[in-house]
Amino acid sequence: MSNSTPTIAPATGLSAGRIARRFAELARRGEIGIVAYLTAGDPTLEASEKIVLAAADAGADVIELGVPFSDPVADGPTIQRASERSLRGGTKLTDVIAMVRRLRAKIETPLIFFSYYNPILQLGLEKFAAEAAAAGADGVLVTDLTPEEADDYRAAMHAQGLDTIFLAAPTSTEARLVQIGKATSGFLYVVSRTGVTGTRDALPEDLPALVRRARAATQLPIAVGFGISLPTHVSVLGGIADAAVVGSALVAAVEKSKSPEEAAEAVGQLIRSLKHAGAAGVSRRGIPAGSE
Repeated sequence: MSNSTPTIAPATGLSAGRIARRFAELARRGEIGIVAYLTAGDPTLEASEKIVLAAADAGADVIELGVPFSDPVADGPTIQRASERSLRGGTKLTDVIAMVRRLRAKIETPLIFFSYYNPILQLGLEKFAAEAAAAGADGVLVTDLTPEEADDYRAAMHAQGLDTIFLAAPTSTEARLVQIGKATSGFLYVVSRTGVTGTRDALPEDLPALVRRARAATQLPIAVGFGISLPTHVSVLGGIADAAVVGSALVAAVEKSKSPEEAAEAVGQLIRSLKHAGAAGVSRRGIPAGSE
């Protein structure tokens, strides 16, 4: 492989892979998507795999597989504890890649690595990208990597056909949103509030305005996360965003369960309730749910 860094075109449109196809299908149905976050290896790799399969079977549109990290500064207590449980079990990035390979043999749901930068950098950008793509992954979201520092990362991921998803914060200026949009492919992840991940009772009042600003900066679908946990949240977002990202509520369901089977059932039930709420809404394109 050449040591030169390829030139990357701005990601102003949809990618051509599973993520783009799933969002296009959701738009045709006038439905908001559910992006489900689950910590890989929690409580064990074997159990985690069963839980992910249950999430896909329940209708999750995209699944983010959290790579456990020792210092998850962007995560709240629930996901921090999940990372700790996974790390105690010995889960490594290579284990998560192997799990994606096994999952891809069984499901077509888009799969995304949700990671901090250190594990990927330690494995090596090109090696990670090649192995992740060969396993059947569709994209990568690195929580602590900014667009300004991401040229080598984006080049390595895009060379293997992997989407690079970046976070847009409520504090982002219009110019900053444009910059983030150009670095992003697949979908833009809009953080609903400042702070760390975790469940909340209500969505921020200024969220619609934030999503409107993000839409002005990119042609990509927009998923909203951080604090999304209830069917009512998804119903509200149905007229605002293209997808809702649900993480802490799912991870909490795993944590409270007494067995992998119970965890898989609990996660499946929650996703089905969220999907039902999403199907009842109308997307921003004004297409009634269920229309062709």
